[in-house]
Amino acid sequence: MFVKELEDRFVRYVKIDTTSDEFSTTAPTTQKQFDLLNLLADELREMGAADVRVTDYGVTLATIPATAGGDIPTIALLGHVDTSPQFSGTDVKPIIHRNYDGKPIVLPDAPERVIDPAAFPYLAEKVGDDVVTASGTTLLGADDKAGVAIAMVTANYLLQHPEIPHGKIRLCFTPDEEVGRGVANLTQSDLEADFAYTLDGQFPGEVCYETFSADKATITITGVSIHPGYARGKMVNAVQLAGKLIDRFPQDARSPWTTAGREGYVYIYKMEGSTAEATLHVLLRDYELDGLAEHAAVVEQLCAELQAEEPRAKIECKIEQQYRNMRYWLENDMRPVEYAQAAVRAAGLPLKTRVARGGTDGSRLTEMGIPTPDIFTGMQNYHGPLEWVSLQDMEQSVRVCIELVQQWVDA
Repeated sequence: MFVKELEDRFVRYVKIDTTSDEFSTTAPTTQKQFDLLNLLADELREMGAADVRVTDYGVTLATIPATAGGDIPTIALLGHVDTSPQFSGTDVKPIIHRNYDGKPIVLPDAPERVIDPAAFPYLAEKVGDDVVTASGTTLLGADDKAGVAIAMVTANYLLQHPEIPHGKIRLCFTPDEEVGRGVANLTQSDLEADFAYTLDGQFPGEVCYETFSADKATITITGVSIHPGYARGKMVNAVQLAGKLIDRFPQDARSPWTTAGREGYVYIYKMEGSTAEATLHVLLRDYELDGLAEHAAVVEQLCAELQAEEPRAKIECKIEQQYRNMRYWLENDMRPVEYAQAAVRAAGLPLKTRVARGGTDGSRLTEMGIPTPDIFTGMQNYHGPLEWVSLQDMEQSVRVCIELVQQWVDA
């Protein structure tokens, strides 16, 4: 019922380069995100949404007016338009593998890259679905343009079917989620919602109400730069010291490649520098604040030990708060979670509850006072060239959203 519209919208959206930039100081961090934000605003106006606007900080907002009377809470549906800077999002060429046959998918522009159901078992369950991939040289952008397309199709359907009872619904498309700034400038008065849902999850039937708590460490190593021909006893190479520090970071524990489930990690994800100065960017992740503090203590101790060994250098470790586990607030009022779970059941799907090994805009919104669980989109293998999504999984998410808005009528 919704597959064709989902395909049209999703393919159109992923072709637009919206990569965000962690090191930019603007909002949004890349101006090209406005290309999609403005397109969404135009499409919302065309379908008859109210109060459509794009803020100067890069958020597209709109309203679906209520069709039911009474004191019904206002809910918002959110998706983020940016894609991860972890892999190229420029010149995305989406490919639709119709009626997927269950065989490994060879990506034509990089045939060494293969999405093999032997390695990714969920793909084997999608035989007969319409599976969308990129061509091999870019990510696809289902994270989170699948969520954006789902929200847009849901909005269009509700506007065309005013007989479906629901309260006021707000649509919100954010920038910069991938760099932790998706709702950094969004105010409660702009969003105008009592509760919200991000469409940014994976497997059909999933409702997520627990995320990592997150901090970031920035380690700056200042060396002593001298002409290498005359450096004996004088030069202190910041890059070499950075290498020593990296080698001392946890390898067999506390790392992304050794943890799963509810285990947190410490992750050096970027480095730049020269003899004079080198910088390491480190993610700290844990579900509990005590665990997060332990990770920070490990990093700070490693820095202190290296500083003691080489006093001629200057080693600074700055730790910044990013977001907190949404569970801390949602467990005080589980209604948005319970209604989402009821919507999943009403759509005929088995309910899946998971903890997210990441975060969403909902983490920050929940902390701000707008409880915001996460709902599945179907996206898989995101942030890399092996990313894919089933259009039929996306359709299931639309059905859940339509059921969800009705759950709030009797809230």
